[in-house]
Amino acid sequence: MGDQHRSTFGQRRTSPEGQLTSILPTLGRGVAALAFALGAGALHAQTTRMPSTLRYGSGLLDVPVASVLPHLSLVTNFSGFWTSHDTEILTNDLGVQVGERPFKGAFRSDASITLGLFGRLEIGTSLQAFEDEAEGGDLVGAFGRLLIFRPEDHGIGLAVGGRFLRTPDFGDGVDRAPGRLGGADIRLLDPIAGEEVGTEVTLYAVASAMLRGLDSDALPLHDVTVSAGWGTGMFQGGDRLPWYEFADSEGWFGGVALHIEIGEHRLLNLIGEWNGFDVNVGAQLDLGGLRVGAHVLGVNYSRDLSVYRSTKFGILGSVALCFHELGTCRPELLDRSPRDTLQLPAPPPDTVVVSRTDPPPLGTGRTMELCLASGVAVDVLVMATGDTLVGPDRVPLESLRPGLAFAGTYAGGLAFYEADDPVRLGERTYGKSRGLVRVSCGEVVRIGEYAGVPLFAERGSGRPPTRLYVPVRPGLWHVYEVRSR
Repeated sequence: MGDQHRSTFGQRRTSPEGQLTSILPTLGRGVAALAFALGAGALHAQTTRMPSTLRYGSGLLDVPVASVLPHLSLVTNFSGFWTSHDTEILTNDLGVQVGERPFKGAFRSDASITLGLFGRLEIGTSLQAFEDEAEGGDLVGAFGRLLIFRPEDHGIGLAVGGRFLRTPDFGDGVDRAPGRLGGADIRLLDPIAGEEVGTEVTLYAVASAMLRGLDSDALPLHDVTVSAGWGTGMFQGGDRLPWYEFADSEGWFGGVALHIEIGEHRLLNLIGEWNGFDVNVGAQLDLGGLRVGAHVLGVNYSRDLSVYRSTKFGILGSVALCFHELGTCRPELLDRSPRDTLQLPAPPPDTVVVSRTDPPPLGTGRTMELCLASGVAVDVLVMATGDTLVGPDRVPLESLRPGLAFAGTYAGGLAFYEADDPVRLGERTYGKSRGLVRVSCGEVVRIGEYAGVPLFAERGSGRPPTRLYVPVRPGLWHVYEVRSR
């Protein structure tokens, strides 16, 4: 922040190089252990609905969410902001304001690289400053987040994470803490007035609710993410310094994002958050993994008092690569539950639809319901002789073949079914499990199709479902269950 007031208060406890050398091997061993533990069953890929934070992986702007990047996805990110204030606060060795001086605004930038692993872990490095020693030296950091719980589709998730940032080095042998905006500040002595600032290491826990938006023809398709959590370090360190904080929350933070679909694999994210000190708002456009955004930091400040207590305008650019897709990551909203009432296409001209009738007055047999691939149930009468009677006049089925066909498309005889190939629905893969079963039409609902064959799931099951029902022939179905990646 320019040529601020300098001090020799305190002695250096550990060199920045020593801190980085001691922490990174431990971090590496922890990541390796998690990778080994999770690698045995990497989960199915998630979507990339979440936008990029300014410098710490996926999330809102400066607030994390209980979500991580898909497995083997890599996101590179660049962001920056312009300071708008023209006055700089000068402090003494106790952190007390002793004066002001004119200050010329500047552009500050950050970069980060983030990797998703196993659908449960997100790790990365931040590059927040490359300065000479007089300006604080290089600021390089690391961050990670572990997803403890996530819903199958929508609902509440829980994650824990951490951030580490190298301490600034002004070459004067005095310890300082990094500021919450990611830069070096000569005034942030650590300790200061006998108290630790402690922003080098940040630990946090966060819960997020992933919610489907309102189902209305008047509104575009959209989702909402609401997050809240508590953290140490950057979320509360320095809260005793009046020129640094304004209205801190003792580590509590939260935010909300509105994800609006503006085209196929195109999302507009509108973001608002409270990071423990500042109210930030922004918008980010995700064009199939290519992201651009703009944001305003510190909108809760009515006066430009310092780089911390001022309103700042910023920009962001990001690229999300999904190696399992061999290209950029495609953002998607939460899967939509289909309506129970379906508009079924009319049967082809040569299809005979058999309606429900009363049993015939003569003969003995049993009535059986067949659930067709169209989602409609019909009754047939199976006689003691083995004949199957259909239609109002109870005509033997064999006498109508090959002119009679039940409505719907069936998997029996198709190449994928006979070869026991898996079925794909959205991001999930399903494989055959069990033999043929009978299904009641009232218990299932159509949710999609594969190779022209309709796919059904149990009513009330989560979306995406863990089990599919595939019609093989009238009245007989095969169960397909989700496969782990």
